[in-house]
Amino acid sequence: MAKEDDRTTQYREGSLTLAGTVMLGTGVMIGAGIFALTGQMAQMTGVLFPLAFLGAAVVVSFSAYSYIKISNAYPSAGGIGMYLHKAYGDRLPTAFNALLMYFSMVIAQSFLARTFGAYTMQLFGGDESGLMVPILGVALILVAFVINLSGNRLVQGVASVIGVIKIVGILAIGLTGVWIADSLSVDFSSPGEAGTVGNFLGATALGILAFKGFTTITNSGSEVENPKRNVGRAIVISIAACVVIYTLVGFAVASNLSLADIIETQDYSLAAAARPALGDYGVWFTVAIAMMATAGGILASIFAVSRMLAMLTEMNLVPHSHFGMSGSIQKHTLVYTVMLGLVLTAFFDLSRIAALGIIFYLIMDIAIHWGVIRYLREDIKANLWMPATAIALDLLVLGGFLWVKINTDPFVIGVAVVTMIIIAVAETLFLKKSAESAQSDEGESHAHDH
Repeated sequence: MAKEDDRTTQYREGSLTLAGTVMLGTGVMIGAGIFALTGQMAQMTGVLFPLAFLGAAVVVSFSAYSYIKISNAYPSAGGIGMYLHKAYGDRLPTAFNALLMYFSMVIAQSFLARTFGAYTMQLFGGDESGLMVPILGVALILVAFVINLSGNRLVQGVASVIGVIKIVGILAIGLTGVWIADSLSVDFSSPGEAGTVGNFLGATALGILAFKGFTTITNSGSEVENPKRNVGRAIVISIAACVVIYTLVGFAVASNLSLADIIETQDYSLAAAARPALGDYGVWFTVAIAMMATAGGILASIFAVSRMLAMLTEMNLVPHSHFGMSGSIQKHTLVYTVMLGLVLTAFFDLSRIAALGIIFYLIMDIAIHWGVIRYLREDIKANLWMPATAIALDLLVLGGFLWVKINTDPFVIGVAVVTMIIIAVAETLFLKKSAESAQSDEGESHAHDH
């Protein structure tokens, strides 16, 4: 009986408020978007990077429609895993795409963790050894793991406090940067080679990482108060807030640093932009806000992604082993999530972590929209043109991003392809074995009945 109890999840309906849910979403979004992506996007598309942020917001706005419609009809703590199951059933597309989302979210944790390390080391003159950034990132993930073990209320409380502080702090940084800047004019007329259409689309794809945190809200599902109303509202509020903040800070950075400086300091560009505007005090303040923002993002991401994996396990779509651990399945998936995040944080740099994350996410996102068009449109009363437009935009920016990476870092494309092949083969074998086992059990039951 004890083993059976171990496989049960422990969701608490109505344990997350609307405000707490928004903070969980923005916790992931703002942590990744502002503090590490700015420099990478500038490297890809030059001075056009503030516009790439706006382009990403447009893509995500179309994508959010499908998630809102599904969450209104089927609020679930399994979030995207359950949405895929509603569309595709107990089949490979559900398991494959849900695991892509799972890995993209774990990758986001590692992205945040290394960003935390990169900014923290600015207090000590940088990380010349290259060792302290991953060490600090690993330490942060372990602290977030301990807090997540303590339950929903502590997670929500910590995330909400951090969320308020960092949003106020980032707005202060952006407004001050704009106020002090000699000029807000950014020369979009001469973007150079980096401003080609392919590079701009690639940067836009990367910018989606700054917004995709809204999907963590769907994984809170039935744990949100009045989920059929508040999950959709939380998604809209989170995206709108990030559009304002990203636009403000993007122009502040572009106005206080040259393009060469933004690219050179790409892992900590916001702190670098604070130095000419506010001096060392500005750098210290920015680093403090970055530390809180990335810490809150990891806390929220671990909370959401471990629940999605638990739901997939309950649905018998992914293999599961206790490995001798006691407790509920949610605690097991929490451990798996943290362990994978620790490995990625220790061995992958920021640009490659981001590349893997956006490739996996966009493929999964396309599957969500196709599921709405092909299987769910009537049930959830969705318009055809919204998910169709979302698919077209996803394919456009994914194509641009792949083109850039094939020419600059083909290794990361190879890693993504190999990983997806492994997931597809492993899931095909697992689902086949599960189906055979279910048929065998059914046959034995039928024999006993006679």
